[in-house]
Amino acid sequence: MCCTPTINGFGRFRPNALAPMSVLWGRDNRGAMLRVLGRCGDAATRIENRIGEPMANPYLYIAAQVHAGLDGVERALAAPPATDAPYAGTAVALPTSLEEALSALEADDALARAFGEPLLRCLLQVKRSEVERHAQASDQDEWQRREYFSRF
Repeated sequence: MCCTPTINGFGRFRPNALAPMSVLWGRDNRGAMLRVLGRCGDAATRIENRIGEPMANPYLYIAAQVHAGLDGVERALAAPPATDAPYAGTAVALPTSLEEALSALEADDALARAFGEPLLRCLLQVKRSEVERHAQASDQDEWQRREYFSRF
């Protein structure tokens, strides 16, 4: 939810759309959630996180990434092998809707501790209200245009 905070943002998470669908990483692979560009030892090597969208709050986005990374380090999690087939369907799937993302955030103990209960409760309330307003709209495409485009 911190990286893709809009209903519209989840529309790109579909097979072969050059957007991630699973928790995977790959070397120069646009379908993987994390894309590693460059070679080991090269100063220009970098990691690109492909789940974010422009509507994301940069502070929440970065905070979520830092705390998720720290949680992985604390629990000594090992990275899976790199993928060449990000749409094969064998890895943990990313949420496919804002509502699923909100449920995942709510269930994530590490992010709940990192953000704190008051902020988490506020984020969940605001975004669930957005999901409800979208569901009640008679023209959901028009609702998205009004809700999201008017902010630019």
